[in-house]
Amino acid sequence: MDFIEGEVLYFNKPLHWTSFYLVKQVRNRLSRRLKMKKFKVGHAGTLDPLASGVMIICTGKATKLIETFQYQTKEYVATLRLGQTTPSFDQETEVDATYPVEHITRELVESTLRKFLGSIWQVPPVYSAVKVDGKRAYELARKGHDVELKAKELVIDEIELLSYDMPEITVRVVCSKGTYIRALARDIGEALGTGAHLTGLIRTRIGDVRLADCMEADQIDAFLDAHLPLEEAPDSADAAPASGKTSEAKPAAKSPKADDASRTKPAGKRQGGKKSVVTRAASHEAQPNPTETTSALAEPSEAAGDAAPAGGGDSLNGKE
Repeated sequence: MDFIEGEVLYFNKPLHWTSFYLVKQVRNRLSRRLKMKKFKVGHAGTLDPLASGVMIICTGKATKLIETFQYQTKEYVATLRLGQTTPSFDQETEVDATYPVEHITRELVESTLRKFLGSIWQVPPVYSAVKVDGKRAYELARKGHDVELKAKELVIDEIELLSYDMPEITVRVVCSKGTYIRALARDIGEALGTGAHLTGLIRTRIGDVRLADCMEADQIDAFLDAHLPLEEAPDSADAAPASGKTSEAKPAAKSPKADDASRTKPAGKRQGGKKSVVTRAASHEAQPNPTETTSALAEPSEAAGDAAPAGGGDSLNGKE
C-alpha cells in the first residue's frame, strides 16, 4: 500500500472518541513510519463522541476524495428516548423537561415517521458547529447566549421503525449530507406530541461502505505492521514534500485522479475485489483525550472543516 499516493481506510469509530482523535491516531503512526513531520490525513464526515460507526479516513493524495465521500448517502440506527428533552438533543446535556407518553402507540409512531420521508426542512441544534457571525453555535450556547439558526432543506430517503419498547424507540434512517439525527429526534418527538432525545447513534453505512467493511480502532497497529512495517518505511528523502501538496488521489491500491473521483471503484477496494482494510474484530474502546476536537482534515499544523469539541460536537461535516 502507498499511503503517500493515497489510501482510503474504513474504521468503526469507538464510542466516546472524537473523530479527530481517531484521525490523530492514524496520522501520528503514519508520520512516524513514513518519517514525515507533516502528513495529510482526513476523515469524510464527523461523528459525535456519543456516536459510533463507519468513518472513512483518507491519507496523502486521497484526501482530495473527501468531499466526494461526504456527499454520499448515509445510514444510521438511532435510539430515541420519548417523553424527555435535553438542550443538546442527546445525552451530552441533562434532561430539561418531561412530557406525557401515554397517548403514544406503535401505530402512531409508524405513521408519524412516514411524514418525514422526502425533502424536509430542519433547524440545526444550537449545540452544533454551524457558524453564527463567525463563531460556532455551540460556543455561544455554552455561554448562555440565545442562538437562532435557519432551517435547511435535506432529504430523508428511508426511515423505518426497528423496535418499539416504550419509552424508547429505535429507527433506521437513510439520509442526505447535512442531516442532524439529533435534530430529527427532536422533530419526531414534537410530531408525536411529546419530547425526545437521542440515547444511541450508530452510523451503519456511508455510500457502499458498511460496518462489516470497517476495522476497529485497536487494529491500527496490526494493520500498519502488515502494510507498512517500520523497517520498510521509506526514508524522508524518498517521501512526498512536507507540505503534503498533491495532484492525484488513489483509494486503496488504485490511483485515480482526484478530479475523476466519481468514476473510481468503491472506496477501500482493490482490483479483484479485495478490500484495503482488515475485517472487524471485537470492539476495544480506549479512552480519548477529552480536549481533542474533530476536524475534516488535519495536519500537525492545520485543521480544516467543521470542528466541534467532545461534548456537543457534530458529525457529517458538522452533522450527524
